[in-house]
Order: sequence, then structure tokens, then C-alpha cells
Amino acid sequence: MNDTREDAKEQKGAMELDLEASVAKSLFLGNIIEENLFPFPKIEAEETETLKMVLDSIDKFLEDHREDFIAFDEQGAQPEAYIEKLKELGLFGLIVPEEFDGLGFSNKSYARVLQQTGRYDGSTSLTIGAHSSIGMRGLLLFGNEEQKARYLPKLATGELVAAFCLTEAGSGSDAGSIKTTAERQEDGTWRLSGEKIWITNGPFADFFTVFARTAGEEGKLSAFIVEREWEGISTGPKEDKMGIRASGTCTVSFENVAVPAENLLGEEGKGFKVAMSILNSGRSGLGGGCVGGMKECIRLATAQASQRKQFGRPISEFQLIKEKITRMTVQCYAAESLMLLVAHYSDSGCRDYSVEAAISKIFGTEALWSVAHDALQIAGGNGFMKEYPYERIVRDSRINMIFEGTNEILRLYIALTGFKGAGEYLKEIGKSGANIFNDPIKGFGVLSGYASKKFTQLTSLGRDRLEGVHPLLEEDAALVEQYVIEFSRAVESVLRRYGKEIIGKQYISQRIADTTIDLFASLAVLSRTTDLIEKKGEEGTETERNIAHLFIQGAKRRMNQNLRRIEINEDTLQTSVADAIFAHGKYPWDIIER
Repeated sequence: MNDTREDAKEQKGAMELDLEASVAKSLFLGNIIEENLFPFPKIEAEETETLKMVLDSIDKFLEDHREDFIAFDEQGAQPEAYIEKLKELGLFGLIVPEEFDGLGFSNKSYARVLQQTGRYDGSTSLTIGAHSSIGMRGLLLFGNEEQKARYLPKLATGELVAAFCLTEAGSGSDAGSIKTTAERQEDGTWRLSGEKIWITNGPFADFFTVFARTAGEEGKLSAFIVEREWEGISTGPKEDKMGIRASGTCTVSFENVAVPAENLLGEEGKGFKVAMSILNSGRSGLGGGCVGGMKECIRLATAQASQRKQFGRPISEFQLIKEKITRMTVQCYAAESLMLLVAHYSDSGCRDYSVEAAISKIFGTEALWSVAHDALQIAGGNGFMKEYPYERIVRDSRINMIFEGTNEILRLYIALTGFKGAGEYLKEIGKSGANIFNDPIKGFGVLSGYASKKFTQLTSLGRDRLEGVHPLLEEDAALVEQYVIEFSRAVESVLRRYGKEIIGKQYISQRIADTTIDLFASLAVLSRTTDLIEKKGEEGTETERNIAHLFIQGAKRRMNQNLRRIEINEDTLQTSVADAIFAHGKYPWDIIER
């Protein structure tokens, strides 16, 4: 068996990344796109040298500001001198190509930089990330050569700071309800009017990527590059926030702003595609910041647990503390594995990794929230005091599950996008394939070649095996293989039962999404751990293999629950209780009558 896997692994190593395939979407059909998982990606040696120098500079600068972050948080602002120093360190030109005076980092290296800043301060990571991850990302992805030459050198140095203007008072996750308009004038220019809210870097940004509704079919969205110095642009007061208080957030208003024709970003009417591409491409930066926050929490918690004594012993000796430290470590390891894979897909030019990016965002942000909670709990009363960093980390981490697409909306996106792809194949089966699982040999005979290849994954006859996984991980790999099949069968059953009505079945969609998240994260963990075993050997990777096993066992329990509850659940009761509370407008019970 091992020889077979080793031979197959050599063949896999020669395979190129499938730029058209989506690992996560393929799981809905029981298919594992192994060439997009193995070998685990790495940062190239030449880039690593520059990256190390940048990381060293960050450490030297931010270490001296640890105490200042408390004051920045209380004041709700980063001093101008501090932001200027971030610019001098080159942190505003991380992803700008070298030809435009930037560092030209890959998304993998960019995410690693935000991981480093995330170890010190969430607001700092956000200031940098809002500039590069989303603020100017549209220019990199869709800008023409003239636009890039005009703006990128100034963005690289920080002479221009970028911001992303999508959200409005009536349109959060529903970008289709945007009211900001851009009307084309006879001379080809545009007149932009509207207001955007919760704009990170808004108070001091000079370069805005703005989305507005333009005339034409259904009033589709278009994207524009807008400069602060133009007449008609104003910003509101800085928002007083629960967390990430030091980063600047405000409303940005556009009142009949004249936008030159050459500042249309991409094609007219293609703004929704531009916005989604920006968010997908930039999610590795948010993931990096979350991983950095988790690593800092683990550092703080281990030091606290080792030093704090109760009942005459360090609390690090107590099993319930060990449980927390292990859980924090496993979550961080999986989140980092996902982050690097998604960054790799972006760097490699993969055409379809939006579901993977959504998974990385959900997993990373929720893992940081959980890890921060555990770190504060380990710190006990100290964790609740403002003189210690725990409570600030908890406050700072809460926003991550809301901005750049709420995790609820992204879960529905994962499920419905996967269902759509699977449904296209189900259409081909039709009535002739209705009994495919009862008589698979006969059933497969009615399918075309491509659909047959896909649907063999829905039975044990065509079980997709992870040949690239190291033999030491075979038990865990077999478990993942099994659940890929169980998952695809559940998908097929749901689609046959509900058809297009699945769009309204959010309880089911959430369970499908959560199973997709666990499967893709398990694959990422297996890939990374395989890579580490090959580099360090069996004896040097006992902890890594234990982490992989713990994660996959936990994923198994969650997947069991989610798949079982597709059919056996209390969904009707949940809806009934919620409707009753909405009808009352409050919690209506009390222990006394009044």
C-alpha cells in the first residue's frame, strides 16, 4: 500500500496546478482535486530573504510600541508620526510590483507580513490591510497600464493611502442594493453622488475605490478610482468603535463629484465582479492578521499558565488548561494552513477559489475569536483588566466576523455555490440516473464521460484516494476520504429533495457549509503535515502529527452532527420559537406576575 502511495505521489508531484478547478466546490461531487493540494505551497527562497528583513524591521519597530498600543486604543487614533513610520518601513508597498517602486510580494509573503503585525496590534494590521488588501487591490487586478503608472508609485510609498468604498447604510452584505450613483456626462466624465459608511482609512485616505450604480441594463454597478482632493468629497467624524479603535473609520460622502472618464476601473457595469474579486484576492491578508493574533494569544497564555500558581502548582499542570492550549494550537495550525493555500491559489492565477477564500475567512476569524476567549480565560481576572492585552485582543477580534462579508452570508455563499455546481451535473442524470446508488453499474452507463467521472465519486466504486498524503497520516486521510463520499451523497440527496427551493433552506445550507469548511480545512492540514514530515522526518514531527489527528477527529464529530441533522433536526421548532419572540418583541416570561 505504501509503495503504491509513494509511486502515486511522485506522479502527483509532476502534475501542475489545475487553474480551472476549485477544491472546495469539487467536494460537493465527491472529488478531491489533489494536484491543487500537494505539494503544500512555500514562499520562494529569493522572496524569503527580503521577507525576513521586513519581518525583522517590523519586530524592531513594533516591539518598542507595545505600551503605546494601549494609549492608541484609548485615544481612538494612531498618531500621524506612527503612520508615517509604517510608510517608511515599506508596509504600504508590500504588494505593489517592483516596477512601480513596491516590494512586489506574493500574497503568501503579504499574509506573512500581516501575521507579524497582527502579533502586536490589530489596528495596525487593519490600517495596512485596508490599504493593500482591498483599498488598491482593484487597481492591481483591473487597472489599465496608464492607471497603474499614475497611481501605484504613490500608493507604494504611502504618499497616497487607499480605502475601499462599498458599504452603505442600506447595503451591507447586499451589495446589489447600493444607492450611490454615477451618471455619465456628455463629455464622457461621470458625476458621482452618494455616501459610504464604515470606511477604514477613511479619515486620511487619498485614494478611494468607489462602487456606484450606473445607467444601463438593471442599473448595474461600476467601479471608479476617486481622489480625495476633488471637489465634493467630505468625510464624517471618526467612529467610536468597540474594537480596532486606533484604526480610522468614518463615512465618506460624494456630492456631485466630477470623475474623469479615464478613472473608470475595469468595464462599466462589471463593478460587482470587481468588488468580489477584490474581496477574494485580499482575504489572505485578513487570514494572516488572524493567525498573528492567535500566535500572540498562545504566547501570552503559555507564559501566564506557566507563571500563575494555584493550589501550590503552576496552572499549566492542570488538564483543563492543557486542553485550552491544545485547542488554541490546533485552531491556529489549521487556520495558517488554509491561509497559505488560499494565498497560493491567488498567486498562481487560479480562476475559481472564491469558496476557498470564504472558508479561510470564516475559519480564521472564528478561530481567532475562540483563541482570544481561551487566552483571556487562562489569564483569569488579569484578562479582564485593561492594563493587560487580553481584553483589547478580544475586542479587536470581534469585527473580523462581520466585515468583508459576514460569516453568515459567506456560509450561504459556500453552500449555494457548491449546490449550483453539483446541480448542473444532477440535471444530466435525469430520470435515467435516479437509481444510480441502487444500481451504480447500470446507472453510470447512461452518463456522458465527464459526468460519469464525477459521479463515480459518489459511490465507493470510485472513491477518490489521497495518494499524496504521507503514509504516517493514512488513518486520518482515510477518514477524510470517507467523509468526502458521505458529504457528496448528502448533497445529492438534498438537491433531489429540494431542487431550487434549497435557496430558502438556510438551516441546511449552514450545515452543508460547515461540513465543506471541515473537509477543506482537513485537506489543508493533511497537506501541510505531509510536507513537514517529508522535511523533518517521523521523529521530528510527533507534535504536528498529533495536531493533524486531533483536528481531523474533531472535524469528524462536527461533520457527523451536521450531516445527521440534515434529516433529523429541530428546525421547525427553532423557527416557531423565533417567530413567537418576534411577535412579542421581547422575552415575555418572568418569575413574577405583574
